[in-house]
Amino acid sequence: MAIQHDRNFEPRYGECVEVAPLIRRVVAPNPNPFTFTGSGVYLIGRGDVAVIDPGPNLNEHLDAIEACLSPDESITRILITHTHTDHTAGVPALQERTGAPTYGFGPHGPVADEDPLERLDFSDHISTEENEKFASEWAAIPDELKREGPDLDFVPDVTVGADDPDERGVGGRIDGDGWSVEVVHTPGHTSNHICFRLLDDGNGDSVVFTGDHVMGWATSVISPPDGDLTDYLNSLERLLLVDDVRYHPTHGPAIENPAAYVRSFIDHRNGRTEQLLAELAHGPSNVVDIVPRMYADVDKRLWRAAANSVYSHLLTLRDDGRARSVDGSDSITAVWQRS
Repeated sequence: MAIQHDRNFEPRYGECVEVAPLIRRVVAPNPNPFTFTGSGVYLIGRGDVAVIDPGPNLNEHLDAIEACLSPDESITRILITHTHTDHTAGVPALQERTGAPTYGFGPHGPVADEDPLERLDFSDHISTEENEKFASEWAAIPDELKREGPDLDFVPDVTVGADDPDERGVGGRIDGDGWSVEVVHTPGHTSNHICFRLLDDGNGDSVVFTGDHVMGWATSVISPPDGDLTDYLNSLERLLLVDDVRYHPTHGPAIENPAAYVRSFIDHRNGRTEQLLAELAHGPSNVVDIVPRMYADVDKRLWRAAANSVYSHLLTLRDDGRARSVDGSDSITAVWQRS
């Protein structure tokens, strides 16, 4: 099943938008090729309010979050889906404003000593003019709004999601005054990624705040060593065990009919694996040469992110015994072949 993405979304920066009786959203003005129109911050509850993923550390954005509150409301909890800076950079400032504790699965997982993507050279596939254009566009984006990176400073005040999860991945529950969420461990995009299932959004619907695990505008990037494709696929299967009405990702619009959409994600990833095996059937190759062929219809500015996903597929094929690196290094710059 082909993925039917939905990129029709009006962010309405700085506005408090009521999504459901118990859900409000504020979109941060941090659009870029990795965040789509920006980071959507959700407030759940009335009176006793929880904020999911505060987003970037911008005073006007944090002001907009607090402006959502009526005089008798307060932010009592800050819930974190995962530790990428477009989700968590605003946490310290929001805590200073509200005193609310943070809830998350744990700190960020392992990161490489240096960014392996910096070793990838796409100059044979991207012209000098294109590179100059992309570099100019990137330089114009303020540093604090650039692509998501690991937040290595975040440690939750309250650890959730890791206590003997059931077959649905539910490893805890957070109860507010008038609302309840289940905590679902969904590793893959990052090892500490969790989703929050609001059991009743005020309309009687069970909805899931999916962070970057399932997004409507694009697929998620899997970045080893912290990201893992096998974990990601298992986490998608886990979500299918519950018939939720709607997903609310951090970036882009809500996802209606989420079960069919998740199945298309699984089919897409399995299709990418077969596509990669077909590439290697022609002979040994490397990530830099594979990406332009497999992602020919994708914005070239996203090819480095695509390289991470291709690399995660190669590592899974290695673990399955279906592919191996020629020199045994298993690095992102290695030449790979079918086993």
